[in-house]
Amino acid sequence: MKKSSVSFLVPACGALLLTGCGLAEVGVSAATQGASAAEQAKQAKETEAKFQQRLDEANAAAASARQQAETDSQ
Repeated sequence: MKKSSVSFLVPACGALLLTGCGLAEVGVSAATQGASAAEQAKQAKETEAKFQQRLDEANAAAASARQQAETDSQ
């Protein structure tokens, strides 16, 4: 009776240890993906800011050109 309990506990403990390692790996993977997503969001904001700056510059140049054209036409 005692031998069958031990023979059952050894594989069960081994399975628990392997499951624990897998869970730890999933946790590390999720943290890495979270950090990657945060870096991607930061880069996206920087890209958006650069694009907005270029758009503002283009709008200012177009407004200046319109104003110059109106001045020249008078």
